[in-house]
Amino acid sequence: MRDLIWLIVVLLVIGWLVGYFAFPDLGSIIHILIVLAVILILYRLLTGRRL
Repeated sequence: MRDLIWLIVVLLVIGWLVGYFAFPDLGSIIHILIVLAVILILYRLLTGRRL
């Protein structure tokens, strides 16, 4: 399960980079989603919950 989460994180980062450079208007939406994903992962790591 942990490998699946890291795969999703990597795909989101790649999608964010592609969206940021290829579609500047949509890059901000993808940026907001990636920031939310990082905040959720950090919250789970800091509270000690398993991913």
